[in-house]
Amino acid sequence: MTDPTLDDLAVFVPVLLQALETLGFVGRHFHPPRLAELMASVGARDEPLRAARPRLDAWPPERAGLRAPLVRAADHALAAFDALRAAAAGDEGPIPAFRAFRHLPLALEALYPFAYVLPPVGRFFLSPDRRADLDLQQRLAAAQPRPETGLLHVDNTYDSRGGFSLYVPETYTPETALPLVVALHGGSGHGRAFLFSWLRDARSRGVIVAAPTSTGPTWALNGPDPDTPNLKRIVADASARWSVDPRRILLTGLSDGGTFAYVSGLEADSPFTHLAPVAAAFHPMLAEFADRERLNGLPVYIVHGALDWMFPPELAREANRTLTAGGAAVVHREIADLSHTYPQDMNPAILDWFMA
Repeated sequence: MTDPTLDDLAVFVPVLLQALETLGFVGRHFHPPRLAELMASVGARDEPLRAARPRLDAWPPERAGLRAPLVRAADHALAAFDALRAAAAGDEGPIPAFRAFRHLPLALEALYPFAYVLPPVGRFFLSPDRRADLDLQQRLAAAQPRPETGLLHVDNTYDSRGGFSLYVPETYTPETALPLVVALHGGSGHGRAFLFSWLRDARSRGVIVAAPTSTGPTWALNGPDPDTPNLKRIVADASARWSVDPRRILLTGLSDGGTFAYVSGLEADSPFTHLAPVAAAFHPMLAEFADRERLNGLPVYIVHGALDWMFPPELAREANRTLTAGGAAVVHREIADLSHTYPQDMNPAILDWFMA
């Protein structure tokens, strides 16, 4: 006699993954003036999940441990669709849409433990260009989760500031030093959520990711700076606990996080070997205050959207000109269809550059 739970999973998991992929697509292509058009283009891609969701309510009590995270993932995904449609129909600007996107990392965090046991979920948590890599899938499937690998959180609940979240590849061994990416969230964001902007690519390429949370509502862009010492502490802590390649420590970030990557990463004693600001503001004074020796030859990868409505793309062009004139080794990518949002599809190119 077959287990009805398995039949339910066979129906439920594919439609949940479809809904999450759709939300990722909407997040990547979000541009406030076009939100209604974007939501119309994805149509009712959440309806199969809505139809399958009640199947989990009939599971017996002994399946509660399996059921609860799947319910959380589904309910957060459906809440995101509802909130995005309401934002598209309203006239309150982009803030309701930004709030809607907060549901996505909560859904992903609930789902991630199933990457160890359900092959479709394991493939979902790989970058699209690595999903056909059977050897990689086999190595990940054979790697059992350990206390020092996978998703880790250090004083980083959603109601706290100043902590950090980590992803350490399940295939990690102390004998191999891994690159470290420190990824900074945007204004009013949280590292626990922003970690998922990098998890797929880090898991696919064997990279440790640390996603700190700013000590205040956003990064210390004015006045006293408690965030830079915190970033240095996080790098030191990660390097003490895991084998980190000291030649490959990247500081990247979105929006305010990208701007702070300039502010902190250009300091003379910065531990970061590479910088990759995304959708960041820039002022030439940042380069003027930078240490000349630090700037000379510093690898910088600038990503900015041609549709960015918050920080115009000219800011990135100015950063390219100014930093290049100061001696930095700059790569500048202006993405034609990118607004003020995080382009996860650029992570492979950033990592190829970083790990070259």
